[in-house]
Amino acid sequence: MWTTGRTAGASLRVLQHLRRRCPQAALRRLGSSSRPPWRLLFFGSDQFAVESLKLLTSSRSSADGLVESLEVVTLSGDVPVKRFAQQNQLAVHSWPPHDVDGRFDVGVVVSFGCLLHESLINKFPYGILNVHPSLLPRWRGPAPIFHTIMHGDSVTGVTIIQIRPHRFDVGPVLNQELHQVPENCTADELGAALATKGAHLLIDTFMTLSERLAHKREQRQTGATFAPKISTPMSWVVWEEQTCEQIDRLYRAIGSRIPLRTTWMSRTIKLLDFVGKCHISLLDPKRNPVPGSLSYQKESNTLAVCCKDGWVGFKAVLLKKRLTAADFYNGYLHQALQKTAPHQTAEGLFVSRRPGPGARETRETRETRETS
Repeated sequence: MWTTGRTAGASLRVLQHLRRRCPQAALRRLGSSSRPPWRLLFFGSDQFAVESLKLLTSSRSSADGLVESLEVVTLSGDVPVKRFAQQNQLAVHSWPPHDVDGRFDVGVVVSFGCLLHESLINKFPYGILNVHPSLLPRWRGPAPIFHTIMHGDSVTGVTIIQIRPHRFDVGPVLNQELHQVPENCTADELGAALATKGAHLLIDTFMTLSERLAHKREQRQTGATFAPKISTPMSWVVWEEQTCEQIDRLYRAIGSRIPLRTTWMSRTIKLLDFVGKCHISLLDPKRNPVPGSLSYQKESNTLAVCCKDGWVGFKAVLLKKRLTAADFYNGYLHQALQKTAPHQTAEGLFVSRRPGPGARETRETRETRETS
């Protein structure tokens, strides 16, 4: 069907590989499915995955003839992928799926969160593709977007890989595209941009899938880092160790899901409405603030906190209830901050609660663990 030497050779190599790997039942349509339209089974759960599912759904009825059929596997509960599939009359399978043999050419996994067994992967003649929002092998794991922001990466991207059993995000690369991380970008904003970019890159990959499979490349052995799930222990601010920039990045990475935390008078306090680095003038020139020291900025209604290299500000806190900076100052801090040495009193100080060793795993540790 394809007459160019390069493309025909690529298709032949793919077909030879598939005959060695797949049972005969799975190869019954290879003569007609070595190019689009594809019969697809989509695995996904969250809003990031919905963007790819949207484009694949649109391709069913478009003139490009890319998708012949499309069905969905999703997790239990009212997740975005399930809602989209039901709204668009797509067949929905519960996890794990049954009745897969011979019905699909390719699988697609986007933000699914479950490791697929080798026996399931082998039911797809062309394997299963994964849309991953990082430049693999950097940020393997479930939370690459959050760690991209948290660690101040200026460049990220999207990678399309062919998944392998037993480990997440280690398969060969079929397609990859860079993305500049905008300054002051949040994880939510970056996630939306990469979801769109990943969806289009997936479509581009399917247009020349046979050739891309024939020329796939293994991931580099160096530069692998791990992106664990975000969790509450990550949200504790260590005022003595973290700079203004690091606190800013932490807030932009996880603040919309997990509020930053500290302790005040042995009570947990959540820090809300971060405004960034503050340039403040202390009323007492003799005052020598320490990390965790507090200063209320009446002009901007901001609670400023001293950290390793300066001051950062918050417009509100959550104690028993949400309090504006003014409410917190008037109700709790006013008398303490009027004292001669307020930074020496518990009332005028946020105290760091140091997280466990797993919460602030170093980049070197991640690299060693991923490449060992």
